[in-house]
Amino acid sequence: MIELAEMVRELRRELGAAMADGVGEAVRFELGPVEIEATVAVERAAEGSGKVRFWVVEAEGGGKDTRSRTQRITLTLQPVAVGPDGTPRSALISGGEVDGER
Repeated sequence: MIELAEMVRELRRELGAAMADGVGEAVRFELGPVEIEATVAVERAAEGSGKVRFWVVEAEGGGKDTRSRTQRITLTLQPVAVGPDGTPRSALISGGEVDGER
């Protein structure tokens, strides 16, 4: 399992790589809302802090006993590129198609 924050961090890295690949390309695409659907395990630590964590889980069955509950969540993110001067601008991406990409 990975933490939900790690999954979003990886998505940000991938989108950044696609934007970098598009620099200088004749055709670029403006990035619209990004929807992520994931099954997460919500776990509350029994320690004094009472921290709640969200773990992304694989969608497969198994005989493992856990003390967490799974929930299905959808996140809609609106990516915004930030210029060197700190002003927001449209995120433009490009790059080749990856196997299995939709």
